[in-house]
Amino acid sequence: MDHHPPGGRLVLDRTGPAIDRTIDHRRASLEFDAAQAFAAIFPEGPDGINACHTCCDRHADDPRRVALRYSKPGEALREITFATLARQAARFADVLAGRGVGKGDRVAGLLPRTPELLVTILATWRLGAVYQPLFTAFGPKAIEQRVREAGTKVVVTDLANRPKAAGLAGACTLVTVGAGDAGPDLDFWAALEAESGVSEAVACGAEDPFLIMFTSGTTGPAKPLFVPLKAIVAFVAYMRDAVDLRLGDRFWNVADPGWAYGLYYAVTGPLAMGLTTTFHDGPFTVEDTYRTIRDLGITNLAGSPTAFRFLIAAGPGAAAAVKGQLRAVSSAGEPLNPEVIRWFAEHLGTTIHDHYGQTELGMVVCNHHALAHPVRLGSAGFAVPGHRVVVVDAEGRELGPGEPGILAVDRTRSPLMWFSGYWERPTAGFVGDYYLSGDTVEAQEDGSIAFVGRADDVITSSGYRIGPFEVESALIEHPAVAESAVVGKPDPDRTELVKAFVVLKGGVAPDGALAEGIQRFVKQRLSAHSYPREIEFVEALPKTPSGKLQRFILRNQEVAKVAMTGGAAPH
Repeated sequence: MDHHPPGGRLVLDRTGPAIDRTIDHRRASLEFDAAQAFAAIFPEGPDGINACHTCCDRHADDPRRVALRYSKPGEALREITFATLARQAARFADVLAGRGVGKGDRVAGLLPRTPELLVTILATWRLGAVYQPLFTAFGPKAIEQRVREAGTKVVVTDLANRPKAAGLAGACTLVTVGAGDAGPDLDFWAALEAESGVSEAVACGAEDPFLIMFTSGTTGPAKPLFVPLKAIVAFVAYMRDAVDLRLGDRFWNVADPGWAYGLYYAVTGPLAMGLTTTFHDGPFTVEDTYRTIRDLGITNLAGSPTAFRFLIAAGPGAAAAVKGQLRAVSSAGEPLNPEVIRWFAEHLGTTIHDHYGQTELGMVVCNHHALAHPVRLGSAGFAVPGHRVVVVDAEGRELGPGEPGILAVDRTRSPLMWFSGYWERPTAGFVGDYYLSGDTVEAQEDGSIAFVGRADDVITSSGYRIGPFEVESALIEHPAVAESAVVGKPDPDRTELVKAFVVLKGGVAPDGALAEGIQRFVKQRLSAHSYPREIEFVEALPKTPSGKLQRFILRNQEVAKVAMTGGAAPH
């Protein structure tokens, strides 16, 4: 339930929110008390923390309290309690411990949105180990690179995804759902059921990591970063103030837990609040999404603008069945188009709000459902209480309203900020007291933040952040490709699509069949969302005199072409 501490600021205790609240954003920011926020999530103190306890065990006293609603097309809805998850996580933790997993070790999940995924995450945390998400659309190359670089000890997968992990044999232990006893892998359920689950949860400190994430960059491969346990406080603050998750909500975050937004806010945040989350194990279609919202009685929805635009494309008739059902909708991953906001209000009878964050930060700028403040169409909103967000120039000097600059977080006055750098990598972006996000924005007179554009080359497509270097590296491995450059091309449905400019090796003739073959090659090696949907063969790539690739020239050309022709990109 919620209670009023001294000063009147509402904070969350361990049982989750029980009442509605509408507090002015300015008041919430001014009265934010970091000590109270931490004590509400970690009453055991900063040195006795365990993420499995925080997100599961402490909510298991009530045997009827549901943690997960699991939906799969063609199957009956399953509701799994915190008590059941706690027992299963304890037993699977014993399985992992028997394979040498201890505090600080990495365990990866290469699984769809299933109960086994959640058991794997919680069991990893119970040991004080670090969970590593592996997106199921990744190809073998992307998976192997992440697993080997993280030094991962165990990968948990299923029969559908097991072939992608074939190159990991000998590098780590493989546990497979449905493996049986015929092959070399451990069978998930057989191994779990053979254990008693008597080991205690391992105590950790607030600075100890519980997640390892790989985030795309423009100057090299995906970069690893550790997420410390104290970040759970920030995740809960976002769920409470921006998403307005309440006791009694039917909450569904459609983001995949293989990515930050899904792992932070479909798994960690709701469960830390002791509230129910939803996993829907099925491919995204408009019909299936509307059916799931209707049949599961979803009242609080989160996702990306791409998914929401596809819902809009189906027309008002498809939305009619759930009109008025959704109390709140949250959007993250890319800027939210104003027409989406208007359409949701008219045809779904609900408010959709834009939210901004990064893998490195979590969500830090939002139009809050639970806090009162002005909402401007096209604005990212206001800083989440516990963060001071400003606009600065490249030297870290703060800029005034209407002056475009870089969105930055003042780490000296942001007690909920948890990112301190990449693991075993130099970390750019810290200038004095500020972390510079790399996104170009400007402040409004009322203190809200409006986007101008991005300052780096990371591509945002359908809510995914895609590093061009990784795609270029895969392209170069094709036997016909000599050089490549990858940029984001403006696209009305996906925000951007991945476009590759390819220089072929001598004697290779460009044609449509070769382009399709290169696309299949990259798709199989990386993932379905990051392969180039458009390929243009060129004689040479623009470079500086020192040989550095100038992607911005190619990107600007594509922006100009789309602006002049209004040409539709291939889908």
